[in-house]
Amino acid sequence: MDWILLSLIAGVLLGLYDLCKKHVVLQNAVVPVLFFSNLTAALVWLHLLLLQPVLPVILHVETISAGSHVLLFGKAALVGTSWIFAYFSLKHLPVSIVGPIRATSPLWTLAGAVLLFGESPSLQQWLGIGLTLAAFMALSVAGRREGIEFRSNKWIFSIILATLLGGTSSLYDRYLLHTVGISPATVQAWFSLYLVVFFAPFAWGWWRRWWVRGTFHWRWSVPAIGIGLLLTDFAYFLALSDPDALVAIVSSIRRSSVLVVFAGGILFFGEGNVRAKLPATLAILAGVLILVTG
Repeated sequence: MDWILLSLIAGVLLGLYDLCKKHVVLQNAVVPVLFFSNLTAALVWLHLLLLQPVLPVILHVETISAGSHVLLFGKAALVGTSWIFAYFSLKHLPVSIVGPIRATSPLWTLAGAVLLFGESPSLQQWLGIGLTLAAFMALSVAGRREGIEFRSNKWIFSIILATLLGGTSSLYDRYLLHTVGISPATVQAWFSLYLVVFFAPFAWGWWRRWWVRGTFHWRWSVPAIGIGLLLTDFAYFLALSDPDALVAIVSSIRRSSVLVVFAGGILFFGEGNVRAKLPATLAILAGVLILVTG
C-alpha cells in the first residue's frame, strides 16, 4: 500500500484515538489510565508473539540484539514521557486547543529531519512552516477568550513539551526503522511491552499514594485507547518503513488528525469558541497540506 495512503489512515485513526483519550481523562486519574491502556496493547502483542508461526510476514517479530532492546526501551521512555505531559494537558485543556498544538509536531520533525537526515524541504514547504507558525499564534489569541493564556498557563507549556518530544520520537522511529533496520512489527511489539515496564513504577507510586492523586474510574475508553494506539502506530510504522517515505511528510499527513479532533471536541464534548478557533485550525491544516504537496 502506498505510504501516503497509509499516512492518511494513520491520521484518521490518530484523531479517533485522541478523542478517546479526552473521554478517558475527564475527571479521572491519569497514571492508571496510561498503565492499563498500555497493558491492553501489550497483552495483544503477547498473544501475537505466541501465534508467530501462523501469522503473516507483516506481523513477524524478529530476534534482535540486546543493544536493539536498549534502543527500543529508549523509545518507550521517550514516548512515555511525552504522554505523561500530553495526558495531563489534555485533562485540563479543551481538546480543540490541544489538537492543533499537537498538529505542529511536523515542524519540529522537519527541523530535525533537515539537520539529521539531510532532507531538503522546498520553498513551498518552508511557506507551509510559516503559515503553521502564524496559525499557532492565532490559536493563542483564540485561547485567551476561554481564559487560557498561552504565555503563563502551565498546561500549555506541558503540551508544547509533549509535542517537541513527539517530534523527536518521529525522528527516532526513522533511525530505528532505516538505520538500525528493525522491522515495523518488531518495533511495535517491543515498544508496547516496554511501555508497560516504563509506566509500572508510576502506577505503583499512584497505588501507594506517594503523591496527591485523583480517583481512577474504569471506562470503555481505557482499553480502547490501547487498541487505537496499536492500529494507528501500525499504519504509521508501515508508512515510515517505505524506502521512499520522507519522515517529515509522513508526520505532517498523520497530524491532519486535527480535523477529526476539532470536530469531535465540538460534537462530543460541547467545546465552544468555534468561530475563533476554526480559522487557526484550518490554517494549521493548510500548512500541513502545503508541507505535503511541496
